[in-house]
Amino acid sequence: MWLSALERQIFDFLGFQWAPILGNFLHIIVVILGLFGTIQYRPRYIVVYTVWTALWVTWNVFIICFYLEVGGLSKDTDLMTFNISVHRSWWREHGPGCVRRVLPPSAHGMTDDYTYVSVTGCIVDFQYLEVIHSAVQILLSLVGFVYACYVISIFMEEEDTFDFIGGLDAHSYCQDHVTLKPVHLSK
Repeated sequence: MWLSALERQIFDFLGFQWAPILGNFLHIIVVILGLFGTIQYRPRYIVVYTVWTALWVTWNVFIICFYLEVGGLSKDTDLMTFNISVHRSWWREHGPGCVRRVLPPSAHGMTDDYTYVSVTGCIVDFQYLEVIHSAVQILLSLVGFVYACYVISIFMEEEDTFDFIGGLDAHSYCQDHVTLKPVHLSK
């Protein structure tokens, strides 16, 4: 699961998409925290992972809506870069089968603008690649959510049946009851 997020992080870095980079970074940290909670028997960490998973699924649904331009969203905005650059998805120019050609700049003198890059022949459009990435993240998160809920239930069940120091449950307490006798101190 974290390997998929790491792969996505790399391609978001290549595209300078700062919002997904932050989200991926937090996701990787919380997945590690959840794994640590599972290994170290810390149900609270797993609960944090479970809550984060719900937020992660919501974020990925937003990304799917963003790239499919659902609800007034547009994939051509600078929303994913926090409006600090004109970069877009790395897959826009480097998708499978894409032929990238840089066109000569016009008389306006703007040589760093992405409008001068022509991309043709893509097997799959970039927005669908981003949607596939998000769909894979949702599927992995749902599997992780179910597993985390299972592990939490196992941990809670074990806590309920744990016998502290071998004698604090009701049956052994009645059998091993020690009779206390008053002690009189004489002078």
